[in-house]
This record gives sequence, structure tokens and C-alpha cells, in this order.
Amino acid sequence: MHDAVRQHLGGLVAESYGTADDRPPLVLLHGLTYDRRQWEPLLRELAIIDPGRQVLALDLPGHGESARRDSYYVHDVVRLLHEAVVEAGLDTPVMVGHSLGGMLATAYAGIHPARAVVNLDQPLLVGDFAQVLRQVEPVLRSSEHGQVWASMLARMEIHQLPPAARELVRTATTPRQDLLLGYWDEVLRVPLEELGEQRSRELTKIRSERISYRYVTQREPDPAYRRWLESVLPEITITVLPGTGHFPHLVQPAEVAGILATEGRER
Repeated sequence: MHDAVRQHLGGLVAESYGTADDRPPLVLLHGLTYDRRQWEPLLRELAIIDPGRQVLALDLPGHGESARRDSYYVHDVVRLLHEAVVEAGLDTPVMVGHSLGGMLATAYAGIHPARAVVNLDQPLLVGDFAQVLRQVEPVLRSSEHGQVWASMLARMEIHQLPPAARELVRTATTPRQDLLLGYWDEVLRVPLEELGEQRSRELTKIRSERISYRYVTQREPDPAYRRWLESVLPEITITVLPGTGHFPHLVQPAEVAGILATEGRER
């Protein structure tokens, strides 16, 4: 896609592509420490598979060219995302999110109008992650905070990425301490039961509004997690793309673009 238009929307910086038509627009939300550049391989494939599709790729608050904020709690960020979507004139978009963006896309659709959600490799229950994070919190708050991010990146299986994508993951990132502490503060401070209840409420609303939901992941979900997902959202579609690590949109951009080309077309 070469017709990118840079915009300021709701206090966020974005690039928009394509024009409005009968296809639902796509809103792309990247992961923590990254920015809208993460979507470049996917956008190239989407231009071939679904040319002219209206797409909005946002820089999340504090990322890329978007300004820093006092709060990065999920619902505070979702409010800013909704302002951007409304200002862009998008009607019931397909919310696409990778990692942290998958959490935000889910929360968005649980509060605001949406046609569909595509969650790229983001579990919605953060119990195990929260336990790890709370153990390393002293390091995270110290001058050695970079070690925490480096250890997490090592578990994201970036060795599976094509060379250009691997370089993008390693260089187009800003793991600042304020970002890590800001976006993870909710996980560190809010009881896990309360966080789980928030996600359950969002999925219940998604179900009641008949919003399509697809979870794209590198391997079969843990059985207990899958049971929870299907208990609150029986209509969920789980797509397993083996060998994609934590970045399915970078390892198999054509496959993910194909998913997006059809997602949200029917209700």
C-alpha cells in the first residue's frame, strides 16, 4: 500500500490507507514498545490480496509519534483509540491487535461498536505473566530494567522471523522504562481476579453484539485457557499458525492478510 496519509487523530498519530466502501475498515494496533511500522509486511500483502481496503494503522499512546500519557491502563487507552476511530470517520471497524494490541482490540470491541476482532497471539488471562512480572518488579524499577525486556524478547522466538522482519523487531522498538512500567502497572497493581472479570465482561458483550472474534496463535492454546475462552465466547474461531512464534503477521503476512481480507464481511 503506497497511498498512506499521515494523520493526527484523537491525540494519536496514524497512517490511513484506501477508501471507504462496503468492506469494513481495519484498525491495526501494534504491540508494546513497537509502532505502526510493524504492519509494513502485512500491508504489502494486503495491498495484493485486498487492494484499496480502508486501513488505519495507529501509534499507541507513548509509542512512535504519539505523545506520552499519564495513564496507560487499558480502558484509558481504549478511550483514546475510540476518539481516533470516530475522528477518522470509521464505522464499526475490524479491530486487529498484536500482543498488547490484541488486549486493546478486545477491550475496544467490548465497549464500542466493532464488526470483528482479530487477536494476534495475545492471551487475555495474564495470571502466569503477572506472577513473572511481580517477581522482577524491583529490576523493572531499577536502572537494569532493560534486562527484563531482553529476557521477554528472548522468549518471543524471533529466530523464526525472516531476516528483514527480525531486523524490524530488533530495531523498530522503544523499550523505555516509562512505557514498560506504564503499560504493565495495571497488571502489577490490579488483582488478577478483577482483570479476568473485566475480560469476561468484554467477551460477553462481544458475544451479545454478535461481533466475530478470531484468535490467531502459534500453537494450540492451553486446555484450561481454551475452556475459559469458549465458555464466555462459544463462537470464537481459533486459528493456529505453527512456527510463527509471537509474530504471526511477520512470519506469515500473506496468511494473516488473507484472514483480514475476509474477516467482518458477514455478520
